[in-house]
Amino acid sequence: MKIALLEPLGVSRELIDFLSAPIRSAGHEFVYYDQKTTDPEELKKRSEGCEVVMIANNPYPDSVIEACGALKMINVAFTGIDHVGQEARRRNLMICNAANYSTQTVAELVIGMTIALCRKLAECDDRVRTRGTAAGLAGREIGGRVVGVVGTGRIGMLVAKLFLAFGAKVIASSRTEREEAKALGIEYVPLAELMARSDIVTLHTPNTPETRGLISREMIALMQPRAILINCARGPILDGAALAEALNEDRIAGAGIDVYDAEPPIPDSEPLLHAKNTVLTPHVGFLSEESMLRRAHIVFENLQAYLDGHPINVCTC
Repeated sequence: MKIALLEPLGVSRELIDFLSAPIRSAGHEFVYYDQKTTDPEELKKRSEGCEVVMIANNPYPDSVIEACGALKMINVAFTGIDHVGQEARRRNLMICNAANYSTQTVAELVIGMTIALCRKLAECDDRVRTRGTAAGLAGREIGGRVVGVVGTGRIGMLVAKLFLAFGAKVIASSRTEREEAKALGIEYVPLAELMARSDIVTLHTPNTPETRGLISREMIALMQPRAILINCARGPILDGAALAEALNEDRIAGAGIDVYDAEPPIPDSEPLLHAKNTVLTPHVGFLSEESMLRRAHIVFENLQAYLDGHPINVCTC
């Protein structure tokens, strides 16, 4: 069987060689490409003859999947799979993901962004460098605030627990209400109520037809003037232009954004680049030394389980 890892995973070549050794010892052909590409023609070449391809977060479009007649399984070193073309579903190809590899990493970035906004860290840094003082830089505590968590999957639940540890009151809105959340005292409310009540709103839903545009202009208009919004989930679930307008018109107090409608580099036409009171990061929520090691191990475990006939982390959407 031919298997190809189509892009680097952020770990050493030595680790890739170590993890792939049992696959090669079993007689399978394993090919590793250590340079990223988004060129469909190059992806077709790399995927040619493969029964299994392994990808990270770069798009794997329909045109490539259509050209890969031998393909049976797409092993995604990422949590979301919305960058995999719909042709994979039409052909009933198996898609496995690296569930839970970045939960801790993303959750910690949410907290970091929240602290950066509440304590005005960017302004504080600038003030010191320009020989200024603390005048006008009084921040706000997380403790005692109402935090609205949109989506209580693995990441949303960990984020909720971290905010609870700070002494915040957590409310949530989610397609599925979890008993674990209720046991922690988390109150489920409709999304509109969450947007209106929360001092801090943090988004943790996948990008699906149902969630695209979920945080609309109308929802943003419900937020309090002192509220902040954090998006470390997916760009298309949020109306970025409406959020930028609300920030520039001081209708909300701040935003931390790690994801956009497209992957970085972000074009100058992106409204959030020109919005006030923002902390912007180039889609690094998933990216830590620890998470890269975890996902490498997970995707090779996925591969071995598939070869053994007992696949794991199979996505049904």
